[in-house]
Amino acid sequence: MADRATEARIDAALAERAMRYDDRSAFSELVRRHQGLVRAQLRRLTQGDHSWADDLAQEAFLQAWRKLDLFRGEARFGTWLYRIAYMTFLQSRRTHRAEVQHVVGYDGRVQDDSDALALSRDLDIAMHGLAEAERNALVLCYEFDLTHEEVAYVLNTPAGTVKTHVARGKAKLRRSLAAWSPKSSG
Repeated sequence: MADRATEARIDAALAERAMRYDDRSAFSELVRRHQGLVRAQLRRLTQGDHSWADDLAQEAFLQAWRKLDLFRGEARFGTWLYRIAYMTFLQSRRTHRAEVQHVVGYDGRVQDDSDALALSRDLDIAMHGLAEAERNALVLCYEFDLTHEEVAYVLNTPAGTVKTHVARGKAKLRRSLAAWSPKSSG
């Protein structure tokens, strides 16, 4: 698999082709490259509501196509796209007055053993105890492997604030899970 810098260059070249030549096949390739992670991000934000997340993903990609001329390459294309997806989610939540809170679910990479499943459940519970901003920052940093600066871009907040949210969230998780053992979980 190509490294992060190579992936960013490929995305930037595809975005340039899509913008400059109205190349829909280049944009389709960008969609193909990013749709899995965008949908995963939106499924977490919608508490696992796959239908809503897929609708939001479709809207996010439509918005990205319409706003492609605004992509300047200051952030990686994926980061720019995650921000559009996040803003699409926020707008949908406001518009429809959905009572959805950002929830971080474990991504399913758990082994089938019961200890791992218990830890996954307890981690989900601990994540629910975090402030929304802390939860969002942790998910974007650790599950989507974004840098603090990229998370700041997605969340439209200063990088220092992101670092604070990550540090506080991690500290709260450490406290919540400090006494964790498979026997205590359930």
